[in-house]
Amino acid sequence: MFGLTRSRRTAAVALAAAAAAAALLTAPAAQADSSRIVGGTTTTTRAYPFMMQITDASQNQFCGGTLVSPTKVVTAAHCMAGESASAVRVVGGRTLLGGSGGTVGRVAGIWVHPGYRTATAGDDVAVLTLSAPMPYTPAPYVGAGQTGVYAAGTTARILGWGTTSEGGGSSARLRTATVPTVADADCARSYGSDFVRSDMVCAGYPSGAVDTCQGDSGGPLLVGGVLAGITSWGEGCAQPGRPGVYTRLTTFSDEVTAQVAIRPGRKSNQVS
Repeated sequence: MFGLTRSRRTAAVALAAAAAAAALLTAPAAQADSSRIVGGTTTTTRAYPFMMQITDASQNQFCGGTLVSPTKVVTAAHCMAGESASAVRVVGGRTLLGGSGGTVGRVAGIWVHPGYRTATAGDDVAVLTLSAPMPYTPAPYVGAGQTGVYAAGTTARILGWGTTSEGGGSSARLRTATVPTVADADCARSYGSDFVRSDMVCAGYPSGAVDTCQGDSGGPLLVGGVLAGITSWGEGCAQPGRPGVYTRLTTFSDEVTAQVAIRPGRKSNQVS
């Protein structure tokens, strides 16, 4: 199978590459998946104040993130790989894409998990350090021992600004939905060796219909209001038998905590 990350930038690159290949080979290009929180409802950052837009310097959103302390945002490594801190902004308190409200934060440093290579290989976690505190309530996140949150059938909440249907346009407003977590054995049947049990958890309905996709990468998977996962990858969007795949945050909780403890301005192994 071909696992696709859920970053809007990744999708744009994939589409451009597919189009170039089609022009050269005079054959139809493969269409990258592109969808928002499919089957969800609109919501606000007032309801979820920890939900952050990750944008370029011109405030074009390409991923989501979760505020876990006033100066720290957890997101996906595939969103941040190759990015420089000076080129990235974090926007909080803004429900609408392209809006003017909320707080725009500069990034002082980017930590990408040192083991990250591709989303389907695991280690898909990153932490942004902000130059100044965000005035919003952070989300709590799971500890390393709280693996029970992933029990099959547990209701989880997803959030994001991804596009409105597979191959469609962006959602102008923050959206949310709930999905059940999927047993590891069932996820392994769906994705084979691309499913790394230690690093990933799946969530979605057997029939599809509700899912995350491009533009939702890096956003939260919440269980009981606690950050338990990070939107990572999947095959298509909301397809039967192809649940969304999320970073299993308990595996990386101690490393995230170590990054949260580093104050802005202090040296670490971050990308500047």
